Amino acid sequence: MKQIQKGFTLIELMIVVAIIGILAAVAIPAYQDYVVKAKLAKVASTVDSIKTAIALYYQEQGSFPVTTTAATATYAVGGIATLSPTPAVDTFWRSIGLTTVNLPPEIASMEYASDTLGDNFGLSITFANIKATTINGQSVAIGPVSTGNSVTAGGANTVGTSGVGSGMTSLQTYYVCSTTLDVIAKKFFNNSGTPCL
Repeated sequence: MKQIQKGFTLIELMIVVAIIGILAAVAIPAYQDYVVKAKLAKVASTVDSIKTAIALYYQEQGSFPVTTTAATATYAVGGIATLSPTPAVDTFWRSIGLTTVNLPPEIASMEYASDTLGDNFGLSITFANIKATTINGQSVAIGPVSTGNSVTAGGANTVGTSGVGSGMTSLQTYYVCSTTLDVIAKKFFNNSGTPCL
């Protein structure tokens, strides 16, 4: 009498392993991109509240907060950013209604700089704990104009004159990125569908 086969043949097992390997090769990079995008969304939500505070200040005062030195908030363990002990620097954060700045661990530091007239500003964010080689340590700057703001890795702002008029009813924001910033982040912080430069 013929014995009934129990279990799988070697070929069947090899096919299953090959299919699992192909699915893993496709899924793992996509999953990692989603993790990076989720962390960038956390950064964007933090920055949105600062952008709103700056826009409200502009609507009430007719200019952006003026700083003589860059106002920097640096991430501190525990989630509260350390503000500079220099009163002239902290004046900016207080002028937009903040006494503490709650930065997530994905932001190493946030720096604000303005021109002398208060008609332009640069808010730069330096990333941390997102993607080791291509995002951490890189920066993106936010300003009201498409030119005049530049950023280097480490968050340094160069702020030019914007020509922002007093009759503006809403503020546009434009993103400028470090040149070596990862493509995912450049697409995330885009200017009307165009990746930041």
